[in-house]
Amino acid sequence: MRIDTRLADRLKKINPSLTLAITAKAKKLKADGFDVLNFGAGEPDFDTPDFIKKAAIEAINSGFTKYTPTTGIPELKKLIAEKFKKDNSLEYSFNQIVVSCGAKHSIFNALFVLLNRHDEVLIPLPYWVSYPEMVKLCEATPRFIKTMPSNDFKITAKDLEKHITTKTKVLILNSPSNPAGCVYSSQELKEIAEVCVKKRIFVLSDEIYEKIVFDNTSHVSIASFNKEIYDLTVTVNGLSKSYSMTGWRIGYLGAPLDVAEAISNLQDHSTSNPNSIAQKAAVAALSSSNEDFFKNVCLEFKNRRDYVISRLKGMKKIGYVNPQGAFYVFCDIGKTKLDSMTFASRLLEEAYVSLIPGNGFGMDKYVRISFATSMDTIKNGMDRLEQWLNKL
Repeated sequence: MRIDTRLADRLKKINPSLTLAITAKAKKLKADGFDVLNFGAGEPDFDTPDFIKKAAIEAINSGFTKYTPTTGIPELKKLIAEKFKKDNSLEYSFNQIVVSCGAKHSIFNALFVLLNRHDEVLIPLPYWVSYPEMVKLCEATPRFIKTMPSNDFKITAKDLEKHITTKTKVLILNSPSNPAGCVYSSQELKEIAEVCVKKRIFVLSDEIYEKIVFDNTSHVSIASFNKEIYDLTVTVNGLSKSYSMTGWRIGYLGAPLDVAEAISNLQDHSTSNPNSIAQKAAVAALSSSNEDFFKNVCLEFKNRRDYVISRLKGMKKIGYVNPQGAFYVFCDIGKTKLDSMTFASRLLEEAYVSLIPGNGFGMDKYVRISFATSMDTIKNGMDRLEQWLNKL
């Protein structure tokens, strides 16, 4: 056997995370005693609510530690169906819902059952770092739709139609988005849905940030408009961002019955059920009527966003688009004449501020600032960023 045949060919197409070097360097500097301020977090900094943790402890103490049905326990799937109906105007039956090991797992499962070799998947640019790599793992081809900051990094129906080919199978749509924080309006989604229905293209709608929206912006699920687009949409969500449960790994999706059954079959032979204890915690989360938690989280994130934007306004060498959702600001660093990795590396080494280079999101003249950290960290970090930029 030749050494170069030890690994599957499909893995040769997968790029390692371009941010790992920055993240590792930041961790090492912090371990060495340097005061590193982290703006790279992709998770809320709030703790999981106590009533959710209590439900998990009760599950352990009661011995709820065995296998469960592959697609999730009945009580959790019932609550997810009720959530889809209440929050998203979507009617999914029990058999159309699959609970998985995080929303990332849900997205991969959906792509794996939908895509054949050489199918094409349209992805708005900038994109979440894992979308194109997942498409490649499915032996399909990612195709990117360039967006403009003047349109808040959103594609239009015309943009979509121009990029469709005979090989196009899926459009990945992320609203609110990571990294840009854009939120599609109902009208924008309706126009995109019309194109997808006309061209018979599936939509993978990643709605994991739906609860984190600002300025009276409303989240809308693209599958809610009519039966035609509903039958072409896989709606993905989870508890990671909304309930600050990133490590619990509970994601879920609603899909047309044939797609959901295929995903169930795939999950039977890959991971089987998601963690039983985390499922009980998810039941507690979705059973609560704790709207105050969401309101308080959104208010805190809005205050942080507003402060970050107020500071960026005074920095001549960096641009931004005001995010309407999620907890990121995607910043234009073109005036610095630095690529994103150099920018991030130098900022970390010279000012001990860590952020994520834009090349991982497909745009090398941008960086992502996360405001999922304390206000003290944000204030100190903005001071350091401004001082560092002034020295360039």
